[in-house]
Amino acid sequence: MQVVTAKTAGFCFGVRRAVETCYDQSSKAQGKVYTYGPIIHNEMVVRDLEARGISVIRSKQELEELKEGTVIIRSHGVEKEICDLIGKQGLKMVDATCPFVKKIHKIVREKSEEGFQIVVIGSREHPEVEGICGWSVTPVTVIENEQQASAFVRENDKPLCIVSQTTFNSKKFDKLVEILHLLRYDRDCILNTICNATEERQKEAAELAGKADVMIVIGGKNSSNTQKLFEICKEKCSQTYYIQTLADLDLSLLPSVGYVGITAGASTPYNLIEEVSKQCRK
Repeated sequence: MQVVTAKTAGFCFGVRRAVETCYDQSSKAQGKVYTYGPIIHNEMVVRDLEARGISVIRSKQELEELKEGTVIIRSHGVEKEICDLIGKQGLKMVDATCPFVKKIHKIVREKSEEGFQIVVIGSREHPEVEGICGWSVTPVTVIENEQQASAFVRENDKPLCIVSQTTFNSKKFDKLVEILHLLRYDRDCILNTICNATEERQKEAAELAGKADVMIVIGGKNSSNTQKLFEICKEKCSQTYYIQTLADLDLSLLPSVGYVGITAGASTPYNLIEEVSKQCRK
């Protein structure tokens, strides 16, 4: 049996930067350290950080109760009002927002101020999308499927500024933009803000799944980019399995001969990927 792990599997730049920021703050920060929401969508990492004294703030209400300490902004970013509230509460803020997400915040802020109607292509309830919407000075439309794209109506003939969640499926983004184009809108600003790492990861996953007899996708259950990888792999390989930890791996599903492909979401630690790979080779 041949076991092949995708070269792009595991932590991306933004996630690695956010996690390293947390470990750095756990050793040098004075007073209590918090993250606003889980720093990344991986329970193993979050539990390890909690063991090192970093707690998770899960709501605006919890943040309003804090009077001292350091708050780390997670890789997904947050709404502008959360950043403002941290300052208002007299807390220290350490911003670990992924630079690619930060760029979208700037675009949305500037274009909404210029009078553009903002459209975000992505998953409505994902924290990254919630954060992006929170940087617009006007209401934002979130589109996540073809039905919503077809039903979209421009507000007062405003020009559109279309951006994407960084981890969205690139093929789906192109399809939704195509539908909006068919509505004959012009004067628009259409920006494919899916990060390069996501596009490379999705492309490699599709190629690997196309060759594999069995495909294993590793990542947290709430990880949007891992869910997208699973969807892409499932289209190419019917025997595709989504696991969160080594305990979820059912070796009986693997062929005695053949090709097993492994990929992982951007929030998956490298040591977990290695452990899964080793188990598959046994």
